[in-house]
Amino acid sequence: MRTTPTPLNADKLRDRLVGNGPYSALDVVPVTGSTNTDLVAEAAGGAADRTVLIAEEQQAGRGRMQRSWVSPPCYGLHMSILLRPVVVAQSALSWLPLVAGVALAETVRETTEVAVGLKWPNDLLLGESRHKAAGILAEGVSTLDGMAIVLGIGVNVHHEAGDLPTGAGGLPATSLAAEGAQVDREEFAARILESFADLERSWREYGGIPGADGLLERYQRLCATLGQQVRVEFGGGEPLSGTATGIDASGRLNVRTATGRSTPVSAGDVVHVRPASE
Repeated sequence: MRTTPTPLNADKLRDRLVGNGPYSALDVVPVTGSTNTDLVAEAAGGAADRTVLIAEEQQAGRGRMQRSWVSPPCYGLHMSILLRPVVVAQSALSWLPLVAGVALAETVRETTEVAVGLKWPNDLLLGESRHKAAGILAEGVSTLDGMAIVLGIGVNVHHEAGDLPTGAGGLPATSLAAEGAQVDREEFAARILESFADLERSWREYGGIPGADGLLERYQRLCATLGQQVRVEFGGGEPLSGTATGIDASGRLNVRTATGRSTPVSAGDVVHVRPASE
């Protein structure tokens, strides 16, 4: 049965996540081009650490590899979080999208019965078919107060199968609803933000070292890329093919080629070819 999407209650979210929670500010807007673009501008203007912006409709959303993302009003979650983790070395900031991926996947696991996994670095995969239901994009912003990160999270929530386009790179798209999970979008948003806040706080406390707080192990348990035969495309040049063998302390994917050489990958578009056991 199709769920009738309803708008988020910004006041309730603020009471829970700002008044009694870990965030400094939260706003919900009816429509925007991109929550990341808006929050990047706010970061440059001095917006506070842990500021959240959510849009009911996003008309020019951006994903990795400059892919666009459009969704009807109130069907998905489109939110960005401004972070100023000044106590963490800049070299560790690449872990933030993976922190968000763990928060998102664990929230799905805790609130639904849908099979869930992560395609490195942070695409949310749902169901036995492992189709993509969410993506995460981190953007660095140089400000007068130092480096800030704007972390965008987009989730397909109420979309039925017929509402969904073929995913970028040929990976079919799905949603929570298409996989049989009917969730309260407002509660789901709050749970994701609470989970992320807990993980990110711990990550900061340990100086961005994921092994110290168990984050690396949690990510690896959720990562569906590990053990797969993969092809990593870099947007130009020769792709890298091999077996995904692990995630290192910097959040890089280790790929072992046919020659036995292990190559760490920090950025690229990963295609799952088949399980390594096949």
